[in-house]
Amino acid sequence: MSALTKMIGFVVATDFDRAKEFYGTKLGFRQLNEDDHGMTFDANGSYLRVTRAQTFTPAQGTVLGWNVSDMHATIRALTERGVLFEQFNLPFMKQDDLGVWATPGGDEVAWFKDPEGNVLSISKHTY
Repeated sequence: MSALTKMIGFVVATDFDRAKEFYGTKLGFRQLNEDDHGMTFDANGSYLRVTRAQTFTPAQGTVLGWNVSDMHATIRALTERGVLFEQFNLPFMKQDDLGVWATPGGDEVAWFKDPEGNVLSISKHTY
């Protein structure tokens, strides 16, 4: 058994008001605290720490993701709150009209960005 228990996710933000609105209102996470260095959200049982920075360049690729039971219902709900899903238009990765890509193994993934440009995802897995 691993000694590691709950995972804590970290993202960086230069604009705390935008980050608070995005993670708190658009994604619906409950804010737990805020200090000079960052703020922490309850991301439905996991913690998400948003760390304050003066400047920031987003990483390439997905930095956080959430497993969901219904991709299309989740996308519709998040879209109603103002979340915009990515359409990559890649010939080897066809996405449906809501941005969902079905992997060859049957998993589904869709991507969106936070206000800083961090790539986030939702996914539904077959395992």
